[in-house]
Amino acid sequence: MSKTDASSDAVPSATRRTAPSASYSFTVRLKITKQGGRGLGKVISAIGDAGGDCADVNTPRAEDNFVVRDILIYASDAEHAALIEKKIRELDLVEVINVSDMTFKMHLGGKLKVLPRVPINGKRDLLSMVYTPGVARVCTAIAEDPSKAYALTMKGNAVAVVTDGSRILALGNIGPLAGLPVMEGKAALFAEFGNINAVPIPLNTQDPDEIIRVIKAISPAFGAINLEDIASPGCYHIEDTLRRELDIPVIHDDQHATAIAVMAGTINAAKVAKKRLRDMKVVVCGVGAAGMACCKMLIQAGVRNLIGFNVNGAVYKGAPNLTEQEKWLSENSNRRGFKGTMEEALKGADMFLGLSVAGALKPEWIKGMKDKAIIFALANPKPEVQPEEAEKLDNVAVIATGSSAYCNQVNNALVFPGMFRGALDARLTDMTDEVKMALAKALAGVVNRNQLHEEYILPDAFDARAHKAVADAVVKAANELGLSRRSERKNSTL
Repeated sequence: MSKTDASSDAVPSATRRTAPSASYSFTVRLKITKQGGRGLGKVISAIGDAGGDCADVNTPRAEDNFVVRDILIYASDAEHAALIEKKIRELDLVEVINVSDMTFKMHLGGKLKVLPRVPINGKRDLLSMVYTPGVARVCTAIAEDPSKAYALTMKGNAVAVVTDGSRILALGNIGPLAGLPVMEGKAALFAEFGNINAVPIPLNTQDPDEIIRVIKAISPAFGAINLEDIASPGCYHIEDTLRRELDIPVIHDDQHATAIAVMAGTINAAKVAKKRLRDMKVVVCGVGAAGMACCKMLIQAGVRNLIGFNVNGAVYKGAPNLTEQEKWLSENSNRRGFKGTMEEALKGADMFLGLSVAGALKPEWIKGMKDKAIIFALANPKPEVQPEEAEKLDNVAVIATGSSAYCNQVNNALVFPGMFRGALDARLTDMTDEVKMALAKALAGVVNRNQLHEEYILPDAFDARAHKAVADAVVKAANELGLSRRSERKNSTL
């Protein structure tokens, strides 16, 4: 971030409000007194006047004098939802019976459950095979040949999603219990997009060495470890140590899946803007765990002119109070030792990459960038600059955010299901830089040249081609680099 705190400038919420979405949907149950059929129309008009979207209307009950309606409404945020509800309550002859937040409703009881993969159906012979005494034979087989655990237990398709709650989404250090809904959601995406059994494991400790000990202790049950929402610098120590000491892949998803998605998006955005990576000047706002991983991939891909900004300003060789990771960045980027503000750094820049906070990039700063500028404003839930403001500028070619409310969403959900699917299939030993770059190129390649457009640089998370391409790229790279244990398996006697 530049030394000028861009996020401190107050902007009226109405001008910053994003489009209504399911994230802030709610259902309102209304008792509408009959008045010539115009009651529902007044409610829908009030919702629209308040800027909400009426998504669905149901009529669970009707009497002689009134009708009960359930109306599904999309809002932009919690404040907007409250405003819409207030406008409805102000209507004559309309009584609000109940309001249900649909996101909270979806989380009731949690989002996961455990089911057996094989039927038992109350039959004793099946029970004797699934459990005792038959299971003892399987245990003995694994004791004699541990590699059989991949085929005969959940290990071959299981990922542990581990967090200490120290950096949950945009919420910060809210602890492991409050972070559990995120881990459940992550596990649900693993199942939906990767056909992977993922287990949320929030740890009641934020001591990196204790986290390492716990993960090592539970690792036998899993084919891979997904470190999630763990703050830096602890996340670096945890991942580096576990990569050395475990024989299964350990991946801090916030770093690497994010960086792979950014790299894929950058490859295609550069094509749209007709720029070469090696010739581009890139300014990065936010060099925490995710930002640092992005910087490393961009440099690995050939970007030679990159300037990163932390909360104190530009990262340069000899800058005070740099972390160990930032010291690495100072040695491998910003070759000219730029020390000015982000506004100054953006003059003549080809690309802005933001992984920081809302409002960190002022629209007028973009005007100083080169023609066909690339803007990746990935802060969540609100980007560094509103796309509506950036797209007004004549010199902008591509705008991407981390939000599904806009085109060109750059999100790690495009990467991690396929990345872990491929890692499990290949029995990958380590997720190296070479493998990650192969994934980025494969993901970028899902959007072919005929499809590539300023508003379509990456596939959607629901595009099955994306997850398959990433998974296949992991297996291919693992085989080519000698990182697959598949070839080490003994002939099966099953």
